[in-house]
Amino acid sequence: MTQTTFQALGLADVLLSALGQMDITVPTPIQAQAIPAVLKGRDVLGIAQTGTGKTAAFSLPIIDALLKAGGRPKANSTKVLILAPTRELAVQIAENVKGFTVGTPIRHMTVFGGVSIRPQMQSALKGVDIVIATPGRLLDLIDQRALTLADVQHLVLDEADRMLDMGFVRDITRIVKMLPVKRQSLLFSATMPQNIASLAAKILKDPIRVEVTPEIVTVEKIDQSVYLVPQKAKKHWLIKHLPTFEKAVIFTRTKHGANRLAEDLGKAGIGAAAIHGNKSQGARQKALGEFQTGKMKVLVATDIVARGIHVDDISHVVNFDLPEEAESYVHRIGRTARAGKSGIAVTLCDPSERAKLRQVEKLTGLRFDVQTSEFSDASAFADEPRESRGPRQPRGGSGRPGSARPEGQRQAPRGGKPGERRGKPQGERSFAPRGEGPRSDAPRGEDRAARPNGGRGRSRGGNGSRAAG
Repeated sequence: MTQTTFQALGLADVLLSALGQMDITVPTPIQAQAIPAVLKGRDVLGIAQTGTGKTAAFSLPIIDALLKAGGRPKANSTKVLILAPTRELAVQIAENVKGFTVGTPIRHMTVFGGVSIRPQMQSALKGVDIVIATPGRLLDLIDQRALTLADVQHLVLDEADRMLDMGFVRDITRIVKMLPVKRQSLLFSATMPQNIASLAAKILKDPIRVEVTPEIVTVEKIDQSVYLVPQKAKKHWLIKHLPTFEKAVIFTRTKHGANRLAEDLGKAGIGAAAIHGNKSQGARQKALGEFQTGKMKVLVATDIVARGIHVDDISHVVNFDLPEEAESYVHRIGRTARAGKSGIAVTLCDPSERAKLRQVEKLTGLRFDVQTSEFSDASAFADEPRESRGPRQPRGGSGRPGSARPEGQRQAPRGGKPGERRGKPQGERSFAPRGEGPRSDAPRGEDRAARPNGGRGRSRGGNGSRAAG
């Protein structure tokens, strides 16, 4: 089967040259599907994970359209608006756009909170082809009359699921109302829950749906284990076992849970810092810096910031809570076993979380051998409880998923030797029926707090970057 080329997709020669300089030669599946649709002017609903090449999938054809249309943007206006949930993602998109626009007159700027707004205002007032922004700071520029959206021809919402999780729905609604009715709109999301489907229905017109189903596939070098631990005992499990871990990231479901857990660990003499969407950029960077240098060995995080954690020597990832979306499990455990190293992923599962664990198994194609722990309640098992054992330490070799095996693969029962894997036939579960608890506090905004009174609040600071093509 012949592979599609960027040239065959119909991109301008100057873009093909830029791609060549960046050593990008073959379109990814999401690029091969989305670029032709965007070039035709169609609205697009894209479902793709991080790392699939979706930034190029939407930015390349939009830049192509700008080059063909020609003309300069008016003062304090833009032709393209790309919204991202976090500063980190906005900067990442901007770096790609900068590379794609080499040798062109296309200008872009990046807008986010956390630093002075004045340089951003000065750049916006001159007019710019592409604005890459977090919602809160964008509204600040609009409120300051430094930028208008009246001339926007292309709208992109990237990682829309994270944007809604972070409480930006009101800001997004306000922004969309300012846009021209006649425009091209693209929405990309890693998942498609009901709230994203509803948002897409409001923003997109007769969209082409492009979807890349990742060959999921948890990394072979990650040793994955699941322990039955009641919710109220999870903290005690961590206090007992964390001292044996070299460097660990613990994922919680909520911001408040992250704060509370970091505080409890600190009281137990385990240095830990919490990072989540409500933490300032400076606080997140400080915590990550201390974690990276080894000054602090435990980081407690929420899914919102999971993809921004890039530290090569994380020995353990602990799922304190099962994630709401099964895909987040893969993002979480991907923080370990980086740079060719092996790692450990430990999931602490309360019986009420059994449905979430099944979702993870379905997505990954694995069956987890749920182990009892010293904190397990034997009555939570429908069958004979198995011998407790502690978490593994990372292997020096290639590793393999521990306490997990491919779907359908069965194991003969083993004895109770510590460290041996034990399996259960397909369909047989360790959990007694219990209801799942409701999700409590949903995460809120990233680059500023949620806006009162319809979203007219301001965020402080914000420095942007403007790059000439």
